[in-house]
Amino acid sequence: MLWLLVVVFATGSTVFLSLDTTAVLLTPVVVVLARHAGLGPLPFALTTVWLANTASLLLPVSNLTNLLAAHSLGSAGPGAFVALTWLPALIAVLVPSALLLLIHRRALFGRYAPEHPQPVGDRVLFGCSAAVLLLLVPALVSGLPVWLPASVAAVLLVGVFLARRPRLLSASLVPWSLVLLASGLFLAMESAHALGLGELLADVIGGGSDTAALLRMSGVAALGANAVDNLPAYLALEPAAGSPDRAIALLIGVNAGPLVTPWASLATLLWHQRLTRMDVRISWGRYALLGLVAAPVTVVAATLALAVRPG
Repeated sequence: MLWLLVVVFATGSTVFLSLDTTAVLLTPVVVVLARHAGLGPLPFALTTVWLANTASLLLPVSNLTNLLAAHSLGSAGPGAFVALTWLPALIAVLVPSALLLLIHRRALFGRYAPEHPQPVGDRVLFGCSAAVLLLLVPALVSGLPVWLPASVAAVLLVGVFLARRPRLLSASLVPWSLVLLASGLFLAMESAHALGLGELLADVIGGGSDTAALLRMSGVAALGANAVDNLPAYLALEPAAGSPDRAIALLIGVNAGPLVTPWASLATLLWHQRLTRMDVRISWGRYALLGLVAAPVTVVAATLALAVRPG
C-alpha cells in the first residue's frame, strides 16, 4: 500500500534526521506523490506532520527536546537513550498511524493509476546528495556531537549545489522568522525560571515515578506544548523531571502531544508553509479537531508503555 510506504519514510526520516527535516523535505514529496497517483493529498500530508511529531522519541537527534534531555540525563548516548525510549517510541508511531488509517480508510484503500516516473534531471546532483545522506545518517547516531556531522554535510551539499544548481541557493531557504522565534522562546523560559516558574510547576506536577505520576507529567507537558510550543514547554518542565522515567514522560508529552494547535511545534508551522506553497488547504479548525482525538490517545498509550517497559 502506498500509504504504508509514506508511514515508513516519515518515521525513518523523523527518527534519523529530525522532525523538522520530515516537515520540510517529505511534505512536498508526499503531496506530489499523491497527486501523481490521482489521490487526495490531505491524508498523506497529515501522516507526515503527525509522524514528524510522534515518531521523534527514539533517538537524541530526532528532536531538539531529546538532545536537551540527553544532556540533562548525563549526555546519554544513542544506545542508552534508545533503551529508555524504544517502547514508548514504537507506540507513538503505531497509535497515530492506526487512527489515520481508521479516519481516512476509504481514501487510503482506493485504487490509483500512477503516472510514468520522470527521469532524474541531474544524476550527478542526485547521486552526490544521496551519498551525503547515506554517510550522514550513521554519523548522526554514532555518538558524535550532532552539530559536527550536520555541519559537514551542509557544507558538502552547499558546495555541490554551487557547482551544479547555484540558482537554487538563497537566504530564503532558511526560515529566519522561526529561528528567531525559537531563540526568543529560550530567552523567555530562562527569564520565567528566574522569576519562579520552576517552583510553581513543581507544585502542579508533583513527584514520583508510578504510572499515575508519569501520566500526570506527560499530560501537563502535552497541554503545555499545545499552549505555548513544545520547546518552551520542555524547558519550563525539565527541572521538575528529576528521574529518567519522568524525563521520558516529559518527552512523550512535548513530542507526541503537539498535534492540536498550529504553534505546538515548529515542525507543524514548517509543514503548513509547505502545504500553502503547494496549494493544499486544511483549516486549522479541522486540524485541531483531529488532534484532539489523536494527541490524548497517543500520549496516554505511550506513557503506559513507558510505565510497563521491561527493565
